[in-house]
Amino acid sequence: MTSPVSPPPPAGGGGKGPSSAVRIALIGALVVGVGVGAFVIGRKSGGGGGSGPAFSSGEPKGPPSAGATVEGMPDVPSEPTKMEVPGAGATAAIWVDVHSPAKVRDALARNAWLKAQWDKPLGQGFVSGWAAFLGSTGTDLKASFKGAVLDVVAGQLLDTPFRTVWFSGDARVGTPALIVPKANKTSQAAWDALDAVAKRGEMVAESCPSSMAEKAPDGGFHLSRWLVAEQTVWAARGEDRLVLSRHPVVVLQALCSPLPELDADDGVDVEVGFDPNAYGREAQLFTHVLGLGENTRLQLRVDGDRLVAKGIAGKLREDAMAASGQPLSNDLLKLVPEDTPVLFAFQLTLPESLEPAQLNAFWKNEGKPRTRTRQVALVWTPRGSTSLEPELALLWGDEKDAEGLSALFSGGARTLTRATLCKHVVLATSPQEVERLQKACEGRAPNMLNAAGPVVAGLRAPSSVVLGINTGRLLSGLAMDGYTSEARVDRSAPMPKAAPPEIEAARRDLEALPYLGFRGNVQGYVMLSEGFGT
Repeated sequence: MTSPVSPPPPAGGGGKGPSSAVRIALIGALVVGVGVGAFVIGRKSGGGGGSGPAFSSGEPKGPPSAGATVEGMPDVPSEPTKMEVPGAGATAAIWVDVHSPAKVRDALARNAWLKAQWDKPLGQGFVSGWAAFLGSTGTDLKASFKGAVLDVVAGQLLDTPFRTVWFSGDARVGTPALIVPKANKTSQAAWDALDAVAKRGEMVAESCPSSMAEKAPDGGFHLSRWLVAEQTVWAARGEDRLVLSRHPVVVLQALCSPLPELDADDGVDVEVGFDPNAYGREAQLFTHVLGLGENTRLQLRVDGDRLVAKGIAGKLREDAMAASGQPLSNDLLKLVPEDTPVLFAFQLTLPESLEPAQLNAFWKNEGKPRTRTRQVALVWTPRGSTSLEPELALLWGDEKDAEGLSALFSGGARTLTRATLCKHVVLATSPQEVERLQKACEGRAPNMLNAAGPVVAGLRAPSSVVLGINTGRLLSGLAMDGYTSEARVDRSAPMPKAAPPEIEAARRDLEALPYLGFRGNVQGYVMLSEGFGT
């Protein structure tokens, strides 16, 4: 839904957006991608995972490790092989910064919902591929440590702030990289211990991709192939960072990217950032209109045994059009279905008229037209399969702009369904989405006024930008989409009317997850962070 009179995007923007893996990663990072695979590390026993030179001992606690043993260890690694360096670099599309590893690890280890999942289909399916790798012990590997590999990774290697990053580009974007920017002695010792026993091959990259800023050291980057229980991880130790990933090219991209600064505001334990340039023109235009700077990020904090939303923070450009905070109207809350997975609402300052000539002059700062603030919202249902179209609707809170909006959003590749509901102009990707909104507006289906009290109160508080994520509904829907996309359907085996019991059980468990609300309020050229949720 791109406007033909949109402002020019910032320089250097890419054209083609990332695959569905990155789009889903943006959401998953908020709820289960904190660290590696929802910080699988929540499995580690409580106690903060302290920093010390010694590795933890004893068997790992938490979900079952599948009783993994390491048999038939591979031969001693051969001579290093030369990596074919990609001709072009990749852009960091989204990243998760864990500023307080021990604090987050302890909270997730004590979280009752996570504990309950390890023995259920959801938890078993999530860790099954890695149970043998992470559950292997130092005794199995004849290593210098006695505990499990998980203890070494969670309590030692990730003992200092780290970043998980997904890159844009080709099919490898679904594979994240773990970066420890400033590894302390404990992290370095853990890396050395694992490299000594798990290394089964080495690759050398003589340079960085030509478009990336960093330079390779003399002798190139040396990447180790770690193999434990038939699972492979590629790891590299540079002068200033440690990097791990499932794919060697992703490790090289992480080594060649600028070193991240992991400085957090007070009370912030986890942050999620993204680069709109990695998502194509529409994302660039959208963030440009709002005036969001490159350092805009979602912030979370630890509250007891949970991660809760703290808000949206960042700096704004001087030409920002995001207006000062106002509450979301009851008409808007009435129009949004209560089970909406993602709601993004904002206050936008635009000219009195949306006539194309006035908008073009406004974008170019030509003259000083009369302006007023509109309340706008996007209602989004992400899909977990590339074969399914996303369900998206734009809710424009001023009926007087209906004619101008028709001109703005005409002539695109997609035909939008238009309607006027609850005093809002609605542009949706399908008639079914309009029907869903109409039922909410007319009270025939629950709307956001029927949501939990803290959610309604949070949405009614003044905000310039608000992002609401119904994590339960979101992940349940993605799980079902993923299941149906993998199901083999033909004449002899049609799609079953009901999902298997384990899929339904997993969806019910996911739907118990909380609502996360992120608010940002404009004050001058800064976005102040506020959060809410269940």
